[in-house]
Amino acid sequence: MSLFVSVEKRLGGFCLSAEFTSSSGSLGLFGPSGSGKSTLFNLLAGTAQPDCGTIRLADRLLFSSSARTSLPPQERRIGLVFQQGLLFPHLNVEQNLLFGYKRLPKDYRRIDPDRVIDVLQLGRLLKRRAAQLSGGERQRVALGRALLCNPKLLLLDEPLSALDEQLKGHIIPFLLAVRQEFEIPYLLISHSLQELRLLTDEVLLIDKGVLTGRSHPEEIARQSLGSTTGYLNLVEVSETVRDEGLWIVPWGNQRLSLVDNAPAIGRSYSLSSKDILLCREHPRAISARNLLHCRVTRLFDYQGQTGVELDCGGGKTLVSQVVAQAARELNLQTGEMVYAVFKATGFRRIY
Repeated sequence: MSLFVSVEKRLGGFCLSAEFTSSSGSLGLFGPSGSGKSTLFNLLAGTAQPDCGTIRLADRLLFSSSARTSLPPQERRIGLVFQQGLLFPHLNVEQNLLFGYKRLPKDYRRIDPDRVIDVLQLGRLLKRRAAQLSGGERQRVALGRALLCNPKLLLLDEPLSALDEQLKGHIIPFLLAVRQEFEIPYLLISHSLQELRLLTDEVLLIDKGVLTGRSHPEEIARQSLGSTTGYLNLVEVSETVRDEGLWIVPWGNQRLSLVDNAPAIGRSYSLSSKDILLCREHPRAISARNLLHCRVTRLFDYQGQTGVELDCGGGKTLVSQVVAQAARELNLQTGEMVYAVFKATGFRRIY
C-alpha cells in the first residue's frame, strides 16, 4: 500500500497543512489534542473535503483539487473505526458486521465473515444489540465491521481512548491479531505513545496543524526520560514457570522474575527505566529478584537524565535512566559490562 497526502484545510482560526508519503503497513499519527489528527482523519475518510491538495491511495485518486475529483466515503475503500464504535443501535451484532459486506460487489469480498468472527471472538455476541455490549465488545464489533468492508486501508481514530485501562488491555491483542491475520494496512491516530509503540512501525508527528517529523515510535519514547513514568520498557512473555509466588520468564539468554496474579503467558508488561538500578560490581544480599548482566550499548541525555541502553543478550534490550551525576560516578561508557537490578513487582501488565 502506498498513501500520498498533500492537503490544506482551514477551520476558523485553525489551519491544517500536511504532506507525506507512506508505504508502511502500520502508520501512526501522534500529537496532542487539537493538533489536527481528527481533521486529517476526516479528510482521508472523505467526511470532510480539503480546501486544496491531493490524496492518492495506491493507484486510486481519492481527492484532487486540480483534477476536480472527490470520491465519496463509500467509494474510497477505507474502513473506519471511531473512538466510540458508533454501531447501528437498531441492528444486532451480526447485522452490524455484515452491513457493509452485503453491499459490496462480490468480487471485492476477499475476507470471510466467519474468519473475522473467529479472530475477534464475536461468536457468542452475534444476536446481541449494541446496547447490550461492553465498551470493549463494541470496539471489536466496529473493527470487524470495518474489516468486512474489505478496505484497502483502515483508519483507526483513537480506538482505545474511550476505554479504561483494563479494557484497553483486552482490545490490543485483537488489533495485533487483525494486523497479522488480514494484512490490511492501517493508520492509527492516537495521543498515547504506548499504543503507538505496540501497534505501529512508523509515526508521523503533528502539532498545531503541521507535520513536524516522522520517526520510529521507540525513538520518540526515548524522549520520555524526563516524564513522571520515565521510558517504559516493553516486555513480551511467551512462556513461564511458577516458583514460590513468582513467574519465572526465559528472556534472551537470561531470565526475569515478575509478580502477577494470573498466568503470564502471552502477555505484555512495561518496566520503567526509573526502576532499573545499575551496578558496576555484582551486588550481594539484595531483595530485588532480577539481576541481569548487560553490556552498555548507547548513552543518551534528555533534560538532565542519562538514558543507558543495555544489551541483555539474546537480542533483548532494556533502557535504564540515571541522573548525570550518577553516570559520571559510575564512569558509564559504551561497551562496558554492568549489572541491572530491579524488583519483581516493578512490572505493570499492559495486556
